[in-house]
Amino acid sequence: MDQFQYIKKGQRVLGTTSLALRNEMLEAIASELESSVKEIEEANNKDLLKAQQENLELPLQKRLLFNSKKIASSVEGIRQVAALADPIGKVKERRLLDTGLLLERVDVPIGTIGMIFESRPDALVQIISLALKSGNGIVVKGGSEALQTNTTLVEIIRRALQDFSVGSDWIVHLTSREDVRNMLELDHIIDLLIPRGSNEFVRYIMENTHIPVLGHADGICAMYIDKEADVKMAVEVATDAKCQYPAVCNAIETLLVHFSVAKEFIPAFKESTKKWNVVIHGDNETQKLITCIPTTEEDWKKEYLDYEINIKVVASAEEAIDHIARYGSGHTDAIITNNKETAQLFLQEVDSADVFVNCSTRFADGFRFGLGAEVGISTQKIHARGPVGLEGLVTSKWILTGEGHTVTSYEEGERHYLHTNLPIEGKSMMEGSLS
Repeated sequence: MDQFQYIKKGQRVLGTTSLALRNEMLEAIASELESSVKEIEEANNKDLLKAQQENLELPLQKRLLFNSKKIASSVEGIRQVAALADPIGKVKERRLLDTGLLLERVDVPIGTIGMIFESRPDALVQIISLALKSGNGIVVKGGSEALQTNTTLVEIIRRALQDFSVGSDWIVHLTSREDVRNMLELDHIIDLLIPRGSNEFVRYIMENTHIPVLGHADGICAMYIDKEADVKMAVEVATDAKCQYPAVCNAIETLLVHFSVAKEFIPAFKESTKKWNVVIHGDNETQKLITCIPTTEEDWKKEYLDYEINIKVVASAEEAIDHIARYGSGHTDAIITNNKETAQLFLQEVDSADVFVNCSTRFADGFRFGLGAEVGISTQKIHARGPVGLEGLVTSKWILTGEGHTVTSYEEGERHYLHTNLPIEGKSMMEGSLS
């Protein structure tokens, strides 16, 4: 594929640039986006009209919208990324193996990252800004429903970078369905794939490539309302977690309610969500308290991504934790309680990427975490977990410098290892501290 001809070289150049230059490039992108709002909205309106004409699912239409408010939020995210510390060259370990034989483990860019996503144009801005800050090449493939918006955004970003010597060869924008199949075979070019989209979409990516994949297939998030919860606060927080923006992976799909507060909480929650016409699926105990749809076994496994939710009455925190272990996706789960010991139990035993106490699951977001932006939320347990920002886009390199040292001299007992750990402050040998 011709568009990949320069990306590896472009990434190598980008990965060796100074922090100041990368931040200057980020500010150029932010400024260009700010001055191109009308151009972006015109492109986005074309995508929105096409989506409506083709009856695209409502959650996807909501994610597709990229108006002036969302553009401003994306620009703020870029500037937050620029304000973050340099992820490249950070020394993680420094050890003197012997006199004159110094070892370091240093953070370096992963290389080339591929991102495949549906709808959300803001995802394109986030990943490109994070790739730039972390010195990675980036291959982006958005859904056809956002083609006009994404194409315009890439053109604007390239325009912002045209006066920089680094240029934008480290960016490749793919546009066709065939490109996705080809992309999954590019294990000699792409070092990490990050898919964002529906359960089926992410699973397809994971099952059809040899490239390492970072992400999550499901966002089945639960909130447990404990017997010692402040019910008024619980209703407010649960309503936010479900209704503030239901078409995202960190919105709750299940409420687990302790039986002792169920009679007060469940009718109040239904009343609180009435203006959104939230569809409630309830177990037998919930059905005794409100009019709702009886739950089925399959409901507990659903990611609704809409104004729809399951409610189950439980006898204890332990039962709630067991339910999350059985049906949850390891994404984000929360407890509402005034009991510190119960909160601690929940934090310790719920095995999810994000576990919260007395706050909305909607906080599970790289921007809200202060990461500047995120490329996605990972439910994996290796490399990166939870909202993935800059730290998830670097790997490490071992650097060893000696003075003619040979293994033979140690094997024959002429020399002996010191293995002395040293402070990690200061520049790495890679950045010029060889002396």
